Amino acid sequence: MRDPSVLGGGQAPRIRRTRRSELMIWWREIDRVLLGLVMALVVVGTVAVAAASPASAHRLSTHQKALGDLHFFWLHLRWLAVGLVAMFGASMLPKETARRAAILLAAVMIVGLMLVPVLGSEVKGAKRWILGIQPSEFLKPGFAIAVAWILSWKVRDAQMPVIRLSMGLIGLVSALLMAQPDFGSTVLFCGVWFVLVLLSGLPLSRVAWAMVGGIGIVVAAYLFYPNATHRIDNFISGGAEFDQVDLAMRTLVAGGWTGAGLWLGVRKNALPEAHTDYIFSVIGEEFGLLACGLVVILYCAIVLRVLLRLVDEEDLFTILAATGLVAQLAGQAFINILVNLQLFPSKGMTLPLISYGGSSTIALLLSVGFLLAITRRNPYLTRETFHLGELTRK
Repeated sequence: MRDPSVLGGGQAPRIRRTRRSELMIWWREIDRVLLGLVMALVVVGTVAVAAASPASAHRLSTHQKALGDLHFFWLHLRWLAVGLVAMFGASMLPKETARRAAILLAAVMIVGLMLVPVLGSEVKGAKRWILGIQPSEFLKPGFAIAVAWILSWKVRDAQMPVIRLSMGLIGLVSALLMAQPDFGSTVLFCGVWFVLVLLSGLPLSRVAWAMVGGIGIVVAAYLFYPNATHRIDNFISGGAEFDQVDLAMRTLVAGGWTGAGLWLGVRKNALPEAHTDYIFSVIGEEFGLLACGLVVILYCAIVLRVLLRLVDEEDLFTILAATGLVAQLAGQAFINILVNLQLFPSKGMTLPLISYGGSSTIALLLSVGFLLAITRRNPYLTRETFHLGELTRK
């Protein structure tokens, strides 16, 4: 009879060493600075949700069911745990696998958007949910990568109509989103598409026409799309939604530079969505304008870090996909912050990686995972390639 250490016992250490080596390779290739910035935002978001949770819990409590002060905080931790697993899992994928997974995700979520009007559940006058998830949230990472993939085809064939093909995709997505209705997400998706098309080498003459077309679409949406008309009119004329934005602005500045302190804010109790749409205002009241400035700096640092990572990148798909993902993250943050500053109509859009959320939290962290996977780079290979290029030039 053979010694078990020769078979089972001898194989286990090799398996452990293999897994350990894979983790070491992942840690060496991953953008650790970007990961650190993202985790800093996640920590800020966890504290912010804890600060906002009592206000939202009190507003949403009923005689039949009273919610605890930290109800949304504990739920946020659960969603955050799932999202972090998704982020780290996606970040460990090879670039090609991540691309295929994201494109498959986009296809599934587009089908989900088609089914929302038929099978979806209505919340606050809009049908955006199906089977407990919000397809538009999970479509975000898949959409950015799918458009980048389509636009990168021109490297193989310069005559391929990649821009028109991507226009078909954004047209389909926009139509499905506006049917919900979700004008805010439509604006975000169109913005990401425009950034990618511009970066792919769209001639300046066409850029001007695209900008004119974008303005025309916004005007047409205001004239013929009731959801856009309602939101813009309320913002301009001072309707109910303007009152919410005005209250968010007053809450934001109520804490001054250093804030009232954790759970000491008062104005947040009147905010309708303190833990989601208006969490930036809660940060301002309880932790001060300096903390709000730190949040903005973290978003800017993430964008800058990704762009610096792409400086020496030669693969068009990598450049487009990473730029699209970070543009989506920054664009959503930009819109949310402008709403809280009373500079933009209310969009019902969360602050990425900070606001409470189920689908949105998981989808955003999944986006970060894809971003980390796409920007993975072998530091030794990069250094050797650099030296080879120097020798070639000499």
